[in-house]
Amino acid sequence: MNRLAHLIIPLTIALAACQVSSDPDLDQTGERPNLPEQSDALVPAMEIPTPEAWGDELPTVPEGYAVTAIAQDLKIPRQMLVLPNGDLLVAEGSGGNAPKLRPKDVIAGFIKNRGKSPVEGGDRITLLRDQDGDGQTDLQTTFIDDLNAPYGLAFVDGTLYVANQDNLVSFEYTEGATSIAGPGTELTKLPAKINHHWTKSMTVSPDGSKLYVGIGSNSNVGERGMDVEENRAVVWEIDRETGASRIFASGLRNPTALAFDPWNDQLWAVVNERDELGPQLVPDYLASVRDGAFYGWPYSYFGQNVDPRIKPARPDLVRKAVVPDYALGSHVATLGLDFTSDARMGSRFGEGAFIGMHGSWNRSDPSGYKVVFVPFRNGRPNGEPIDLLTGFLKDGQARGRPVGVTYDAAHGALYVADDVSNTVWRVVPLNWSPRSLPREVSPKSQERRSSSMPSATS
Repeated sequence: MNRLAHLIIPLTIALAACQVSSDPDLDQTGERPNLPEQSDALVPAMEIPTPEAWGDELPTVPEGYAVTAIAQDLKIPRQMLVLPNGDLLVAEGSGGNAPKLRPKDVIAGFIKNRGKSPVEGGDRITLLRDQDGDGQTDLQTTFIDDLNAPYGLAFVDGTLYVANQDNLVSFEYTEGATSIAGPGTELTKLPAKINHHWTKSMTVSPDGSKLYVGIGSNSNVGERGMDVEENRAVVWEIDRETGASRIFASGLRNPTALAFDPWNDQLWAVVNERDELGPQLVPDYLASVRDGAFYGWPYSYFGQNVDPRIKPARPDLVRKAVVPDYALGSHVATLGLDFTSDARMGSRFGEGAFIGMHGSWNRSDPSGYKVVFVPFRNGRPNGEPIDLLTGFLKDGQARGRPVGVTYDAAHGALYVADDVSNTVWRVVPLNWSPRSLPREVSPKSQERRSSSMPSATS
């Protein structure tokens, strides 16, 4: 850090601490979240809990559930995938190379870095195997190495697909393999200019013919100019055989996780919304992603709520902006999404979406830092979010930050990647019995899903 930064950062942090605080009475979840007035401050509030080791403690789960660390000492675990034989793959890495434009970008970068693990991203995929079916990891090994900030994972017809920050590659897979050598085969390049938002989320269509990749914006709200936003803030549809791509949906600032639901084969995304309009603007959200739809970024948010910072304005696009299905709270930084339609995690979590919330850096009171469950009914969100995995914050510090969530339907277990403690957590009911749950998942269902510690309950 240079001398100027040493002088500016303490002053900026002090100014940010004086900004408008959030209102705990505002309900910012569900179909109709409370949206307060905009507050475009010169220096927005910026505060992030700094990392602290778990020690002998574990995250908190509801009564009747257990949580276990099934992998540790990872290198920035992000998204996960359960293979047909039950092996769990974990993508590890950290990307991005966007230059700082404004003094507050430098400050924001400093604040964000305070909340990160000091471990360097692994640029690899790690395989976790439970060989004897007791719910514990017996083998933890590097499956694919020398990748470029891998994030999205998908498996179709014996082929593993990996979305790096700059391209989509495929690998031939042999069941039971513990490693794959070589660089893989490039299916298509992915937009990588600047890479302000570098993560490339991915899922596969129910029929296995198409891959869908989420590509985040190159800015907060277009401050780098809209020319660098070509093919950004979109979901691409990619033909699995030819690599041909098209924009499936647009105006999604940063679609960090994608999944098809098991009821209507509808594509859904969790999206990180914009900053610098106040501690409670704009709510991150869960949205059904429709072919050809526009979701507002950067011209409006949550439908037709205009963002006045964007010049020139585009009222024509604002009029067509789709209202997201379900708000999840402002700045919670949703990074994980997976669905369940069975009762193996208990009836309370039997129909709906698991969502990982990485946690805020841009408000004085932290938000997120947990895994929640959004109940569904008849293929639609229905009801308040339910806390499933919490306890990541303690005494102003973060023991962990959830990223990807993956539900193993065959064994009734939820896996959660934590990129601060570099752990994969496993959540199951207390009455969970591995031998009573044989792996009876259809290939179609499995294709769509993108050292141990004792278990403990809250």
